[in-house]
Formats: sequence, C-alpha cells, structure tokens
Amino acid sequence: MSTPDGLRDEAERCLRALAGEHARLRDDQWTAISALVVERRRALVVQRTGWGKSAVYFVATRLLRERGAGPTVIVSPLLALMRNQIEAAVRAGINARTINSSNTGDWEQVFAEVEAGEVDVLLVSPERLNNPDFRDLVLPKLAAGAGLVVVDEAHCISDWGHDFRPDYRRLRTLLAELPPGIPVLATTATANARVTQDVAEQLAGDDALVLRGALERDSLHLAVVALPTAEQRIAWLGEHLADLPGSGIIYTLTVAAAHEITGYLRDRGYEVAAYSGQTEQAERLQAEQDLQENKLKALIATSALGMGYDKPDLGFIVHVGAPQSPVAYYQQIGRAGRGVDRAEVILLPGREDRDIWAYFASLAFPPEPVVRDTLSVLEAAGRPLSTGALEPQVDLNRARLEMMLKVLDVDGAVRRVKGGWTSTGEPWAYDRERYERVTAARRREQQAMLDYISTSTCREEYLRRQLDDPAAAPCGRCDNCTGRHWPADVTPEGATQARDRLHRPGVDVPPRRMWPTGVKDDLGVSGRIKLQAETGRALGRLTDIGWGNRLRDLFAGGDTDVPDDLVNAVVKVLAAWDWPARPTGVVTIGSRSRPRLVGTFGHRIAEIGRLPYLGGLTPLGDPIPRRHNSAQRLRSVWHSLAVPTDLSEALAATPGPILLVDDRIETGWTMTVATHLLKESGAAQILPLTLATPN
Repeated sequence: MSTPDGLRDEAERCLRALAGEHARLRDDQWTAISALVVERRRALVVQRTGWGKSAVYFVATRLLRERGAGPTVIVSPLLALMRNQIEAAVRAGINARTINSSNTGDWEQVFAEVEAGEVDVLLVSPERLNNPDFRDLVLPKLAAGAGLVVVDEAHCISDWGHDFRPDYRRLRTLLAELPPGIPVLATTATANARVTQDVAEQLAGDDALVLRGALERDSLHLAVVALPTAEQRIAWLGEHLADLPGSGIIYTLTVAAAHEITGYLRDRGYEVAAYSGQTEQAERLQAEQDLQENKLKALIATSALGMGYDKPDLGFIVHVGAPQSPVAYYQQIGRAGRGVDRAEVILLPGREDRDIWAYFASLAFPPEPVVRDTLSVLEAAGRPLSTGALEPQVDLNRARLEMMLKVLDVDGAVRRVKGGWTSTGEPWAYDRERYERVTAARRREQQAMLDYISTSTCREEYLRRQLDDPAAAPCGRCDNCTGRHWPADVTPEGATQARDRLHRPGVDVPPRRMWPTGVKDDLGVSGRIKLQAETGRALGRLTDIGWGNRLRDLFAGGDTDVPDDLVNAVVKVLAAWDWPARPTGVVTIGSRSRPRLVGTFGHRIAEIGRLPYLGGLTPLGDPIPRRHNSAQRLRSVWHSLAVPTDLSEALAATPGPILLVDDRIETGWTMTVATHLLKESGAAQILPLTLATPN
C-alpha cells in the first residue's frame, strides 16, 4: 500500500484525468477517499450539488481496482444520472456499464464482462434490487465480489427525505449482508439533520463517517415574483425569458402545465421543449441533448428532470409553482450555476400550488384496512398473484398498489417472485405512529415553503437553515439581500395573449378500450370493449393552470346551475370539434351529487345547438363510493344507471350521433357504462362531452 502522501498523489492524478489538469482534491474528498480505500469504512457525504461527490467514488474505484478489488456497484436512481456518470467514468479511463429497464437486451453481455473482470463500475437502478432473477441469482455474487458499493442520492433511502423511494429501502438489507471489508459510500446534496442521521444509521449504525459541508452556492441569485393569476405568471415568462442568461430549466408541478407553458412560449417564438415522466424515452434523450448543446432556451419540465442532470452552464432555473418543501426546491435549483459565475433562480408561486400538494399527499401509504385486505387476498390465493390480478381485488390504483407492495416487501410481509407477489406469512404491524409523523413533517415542510415565499430575510440562508446547514448566513445576492426585485407586472398585451392560450378550450378524452381484468366472472365482460364511445371532449383538465383553477373552484362548491362562462367556453369546444357527423340529440348522465349542474349543462347545450334534449340516464341505488382502481370502479357503476323507457324510445327515433353530457370524467368507467347502455338501446354513436377531466 502507498504511503498516505503517495496515495494522495495517486488520487490527485486520477482526479485530473476525470476533471482536468487544474483539478485538485478538496480536503473532505480526500478524507472520504482515504476512508474508503485505506480503512474500508462506510461513509456518508452530504455536500452541495457540483461539489464533486462523483469524483470521490470514481477516484476511489480507480485506486481500489489498481489494488485488485472487484468492481464498484453504484445504485443510481435515474437513467439521466446513469448516462452522465458513464460519460464521466470514460473520461477517467474507467469502464462503466449499466443495468436498467432500457437496456435489457444487453444484460447478458454486461454480466459476462463483469465475470471476466472487464467492468470497473456497474450502475444499477434501485428497482433491479427486487427483480427476482437479479435479486436471487446476480446480486449475491455481485455484492460478494464488489470492491465498493455506492448509494447515490442517498436521501431516497429515508422516508423523511423529499424523494423517498420504497425500492431504496432494500439497501439496508443489502448493506447488512455485505461481507466484511467492503467499503460503502452514500452521497446526497439534499439532506437535513434528520435525514442525515437516518441514512447514517442505515449505513453502519454509529460507525459511519459523516462528511457534511456548507451548502452555499455563490453563483445563485434567488428571487420570488408573486403574481395573482396563472395567465400573468405565464405572460411574465414570455416577457422575461429572453432576459435570463443562457439556457435553463422551467419547472412545473404537473404534466399538463408543462405542455401548456411549452405551447405558449413556442407561440412567442422561443425554442423550448416539454419534458415529463410521460415523455417517450427517445424524446427525453433528444431534449436533454438539445439543452446540453444550447439548441433550446429552456426545457419545460416536471420533477422527472432532476437528480443527476448535469449541465454546468445552466444559466437559470424558474419554477412555475412551488415544490412541496424547501429541501426539494434546493435540490432542483442546484442544477444551475455550477460552471458559471451567475445563475438566476426565480420562483413564481401560484394559489393552486396547495391543491396540487394535497393531491400528491393523497397518494401516501394507504390506511391499514386497505393494507390488511391486500395481505388477506395474497394469503388466500396460496400462489403468486401479478399486480394486474391483485388490483381488481383491492381498492387501490396500480401506482399506489405497486408502491404499497414494495414497502410490504421491504417489511418482510410479502415477497416478489416470478409470476408476481406472494405472502410470506410473517406478522406485520402497521406503523401508524411513524406514518402520522411523516405526514406531519410533510405539512411542516409545506408551511416552510410558504414562509420562504413571504420571507423578507435572505432567501438562501432560509433554505440552508431548512437543510440544517450550520454555516448558513446571508448570501448578499438574493432579491431580499440586494433590494433588487424582478418587476412583478406584465403588459396588457402579454396578459391577453397568455389568457387566450391558457383558456383555449378543449381537451380530447379518449374512450376506454379494454375491460379491466378480474371482472369477467361477476360482470360477464372481458377483453376489448365492443360498444365504445368516440373520442370525447372536455372543457379542461383539473390540473391545468388555465381552466383548471376555474373548474376546481366550481367542484369545490355545492350543486348549482352551470355557469355562463363555462357554457360559452364549451360552445367554442363544440365549434372546433371535427366530428364526421353533427350530433342529432343530447343525453345527460343522471347525477346524485350535482343534478342541477349536469341537468342545466345538458339543456343549455341542447338549446344553443338547436338539438333535441332526449332525456337522462336514471341513477340507481345509493351514492357510489369513491374507488381507486378500474375493476372496483366498474363494479360500482355497472348497476348504477338505467335507460328509462321514454329515453329508449327517443333513441330509436334519433338515428344520428348522440352528445352524452356529464359534469366530469374521472376514471372514464361511468361514461363507458353509459355508452354501453345507450348503444344497447339503439344509439348509433356516442360523443362524450364534459366540463372537466383529471389529466
């Protein structure tokens, strides 16, 4: 083994190969590398974005490999992060490969290269950790032969963190089963004291080396611009985007907002692109590359573009809508200003932010009865059940069910096997107290974000204190420190243009095309839906920043006549509808919760369109409870509607397309059942029309 000075010289040479001739190790970088290579310890490095955390594990990898150690295994949460890390590794002469959902065809070749000792770094997504084949056949050998294990974005381990991921919790078991002497490094840029302690305990109890640095980013110039309406915020972007330096990212809270803002800015002549979890992989890669090459002024992105996206010269970050916590906000703005002297960071908060936070909060861990029901179904099955087979039997949608099963897997109550999920039969306790504490912590974080918006003190100091940074101090750069605030007004022309864009009515509503699995025995339907509606239209999405605000206000109140402004907007939707044949009649879906709204909506549309109002489907039984997945929802609505005799007779006398009106479409199953009934009664075509749809 080299002397400490000799080893540091080696480390410096590795760093220069990675980062350039002028790069030098920071003291904490060297402390971490020495702990990993010499002492084979477990370390947690909490340092700001751009500090050089990846340099620690790449340099340590090079030194360990030269001393005969096995490959470094990096658990990395995002594909964008993996791509950037592989490029960095190549610059340092390190052969890095990855195993993730986008390259399954390469896995066999990658495993062969690992076996042959040709791979220095293997990057693995956390989801791989519980893939049955990978977990049972590959991971044990990989862990036993690893030279170093790295947990990147380690705050994801902790359910106190802003981006907790159930798959990451499996790392506690993985780390506990590592052979002695394999060093472990965990890294993150965004962890407060509670998260830091939680992660350190999961690493090594009281034994972990924790290196926590100041989080100051002296290139960031923070500001808040408070504008009263969504159209004014979007108009502000259109009028000031050209004033922002270089290229950057405009973050939104919803996919719908990302697309709305992209369309508006393109209308203004800006080169921008939308980016979200729903964007096709090829489009994502192209958008990332275009931003890297400054072909775009901005990516309009959800949080899907976050951890690991590396463009050091990003000149600005703008948020249209506030994230739920100061910690999440600081993580996202950390993408900017890493390689430039000045970057603008601007928050445009909206009054709809709290509604969106409340929606995301509704996706938290389910209540105990739902969890117990799921465990009972798995126990009674006596065999593995796929998520698709399990979903019809429990009252959760697919995403929440998957999340819950992952948590239960980590807790030992279920296990993922080939063919799906199976019960382990192990006792399981619902940790209500912990879930309530986490929920309370989330509420405090939301309030802290609201306090950040209204604070008159230094903004960067405020955020750093939220991350428990002991070195937090006034930055001297933000709008409050300098007294230089961005103008909080827009031109009348800009506001009008933004309003016209955001309030451009009309959203396509595609019909359900397949019956959900698991309902054939009781409802007698399966496979493709034969009696389908045509693609319908909604005035707007509830998540829109244009019509969404107006529609959320409407549904937050009681039953009322349909408002005139919404009717006038729907008329524009109808005028733009390119139907092959004009409707010949209007039918409404009988509503228990808002009969006045649906009834007056249908009659007004019939009157304005000079169409006969044929009647309404009759609601049956008790009010329908809220259901969260397709099979449960379909069962609830299957016997909830009937076609009265006079409506059936009217349909027989009306051969053309029927406009089928409801106040909102949530899951689409009520509209599907109504269409099924009407077509069985003789309707030719069904054209759904609604005020609102969720997304």
